[in-house]
Amino acid sequence: MASLAVLLQKRGHRVTGSDADVYPPMSTLLAENGLSVNEGYAAANLDPPPDLVVIGNALSRGNPEVEATLAQGLRYVSMAELLKEHFIQGNTSLVVAGTHGKTTTTALLAWVFREAGRDPGFLIGGIAENLGTSCHEGQGGVFITEGDEYDTAFFDKRSKFFHYQPQQLLLNNLEFDHADIFASFDDIKRAFRGLLGLVPSNGRIAANGDDPALAEVLQKAHSPIMRFGLGPENDLQGTKLRVADEGMRFTVKSPSGGVPDREFRLPMLGEHNVRNALGVLTLAQHNGIPDHAVQSAFNRFRGIKRRQELRGTVRGISVYDDFAHHPTAVRETLAALRLRHPDRRLIAVFEPRSNTSVLKLHESKLIEALAVADFALLNHPHRLEQIPEAARLDSEAVAAALQKRGLQAHAFSDSGRILQHLAVECRPQDVVVIMSNGKFDNLHQRLLETLVDPVSPDQPPTNKT
Repeated sequence: MASLAVLLQKRGHRVTGSDADVYPPMSTLLAENGLSVNEGYAAANLDPPPDLVVIGNALSRGNPEVEATLAQGLRYVSMAELLKEHFIQGNTSLVVAGTHGKTTTTALLAWVFREAGRDPGFLIGGIAENLGTSCHEGQGGVFITEGDEYDTAFFDKRSKFFHYQPQQLLLNNLEFDHADIFASFDDIKRAFRGLLGLVPSNGRIAANGDDPALAEVLQKAHSPIMRFGLGPENDLQGTKLRVADEGMRFTVKSPSGGVPDREFRLPMLGEHNVRNALGVLTLAQHNGIPDHAVQSAFNRFRGIKRRQELRGTVRGISVYDDFAHHPTAVRETLAALRLRHPDRRLIAVFEPRSNTSVLKLHESKLIEALAVADFALLNHPHRLEQIPEAARLDSEAVAAALQKRGLQAHAFSDSGRILQHLAVECRPQDVVVIMSNGKFDNLHQRLLETLVDPVSPDQPPTNKT
């Protein structure tokens, strides 16, 4: 929504907006572009009546501005529909979809196109460090969109990616997520089959050939498929992966023959990022971008804010911020930081905040993921009182299971108690990664400030549970 607001303002529209809790990096993007935000919702925010109300998918009936929009008969639309009508149509639409890695992959794809001189339009669910923004209209005839499977609006329960008219589609992976929207994994697969049905027969699908769930879904494709991955059955295979120079080096083979092996370097760690890069390389080649231009873009890619983002180092203690909220993303984040800092103690701090992570659904997978760390601290689930106890993630049970594996692990009722515990426990050379898909009470900055001035945190001492 923030990105779309910026795109609209740059076209000359006067844009206002409301939100309940705005925080970086998107609050910074809005401020840098001169866009103010009404804190909280009120019918008065629609006075004078706007020409168009764009309603985000977090809002539902009962919201004061939704009710005022309907009562006054104002014209309204979803974010995804407006993006399609005003920015995607008329361009070649490239969409990046999948459960994990969408933001990083979309940003890397947009960066490769930009560095190759293609001036793509793009809308990304995060701030790309190189691009300095999450959105750009572009004049190159290509629009690259992060294709979210979450629903569109209270009046349109389809996944947002159904609106993006994909002519080229990059599929990273597929797991069960968004339990508040999808009743089962089969429902998610059904949505992705529908997405595949929108790609024209003269389009292109680049898909992770190592993912068995995607393999099942791809049986319904009507378009040419290029598979990428680490297995020999892929059309583009990554081999000889190794850590080098704070990143990964890997060799790309085309098992079908005809193309010599090539070596690439990526300034990001982790097998998952190699797969992301292989997907980008697949679509880059399809669009005539040569390998040397791809590698040149890879060399200068600096990642995404809130994706393994180093927020600061104080007294030898490094504090990272990461958006991970699904167990697979938690595991990959911790594995990548373990590669980057193999000899340092790794402390994982996790806030179950997304509508799926607050549920017991992935409890065992979360235990496995956090076990990659040496030390784990968990907050109690967000909106605890709204979740039936039988369905709720049990943070204390997760901590107890990790303790049985030999980790130091604790669960806490709020971020203040976590901060207090970190202030006492952190020691030089520790690596702390704070994972949440929300603000987490700005715990990253509060920890850094506490480490600079190691006085007692503002919360009174309280026993952990």
